[in-house]
Amino acid sequence: MIMNLKSFTKVVHEFPARNIIGQGTTIKGDIESSGDFRIDGLLTGSIKVGGRLVIGPSGVVGGSIVCQNADISGQVKANIKVDELTSLKSTASIEGDLETSRLTIEVGAKFRGKCMMTDLAEKHNDSTQQ
Repeated sequence: MIMNLKSFTKVVHEFPARNIIGQGTTIKGDIESSGDFRIDGLLTGSIKVGGRLVIGPSGVVGGSIVCQNADISGQVKANIKVDELTSLKSTASIEGDLETSRLTIEVGAKFRGKCMMTDLAEKHNDSTQQ
């Protein structure tokens, strides 16, 4: 099957990017992405993701986090702001404050900080009134 360039470009723009920082990789700096992101390496800096952020068991983040959904299995030393669902897996270790709409915590996860549960409907109303 041959795909012309226009239809290929359309397909690329319809689906947000999926990005990975692999195990053994170290990034120093801030990251912004409109798509999904997975971290299995080390990030020293903030990350803002328009989609789902996955921090794998070997992943380490030392900076602020803002995303739509978060699945955390690794280490985070940062404040975290999640619009929808935050899932802390059994291997997660969090040091920092968390703001989220929904939260699941597996047995064994470590969390040290404050947690503020926000209503997703309130967030939507606040953003439309501004």
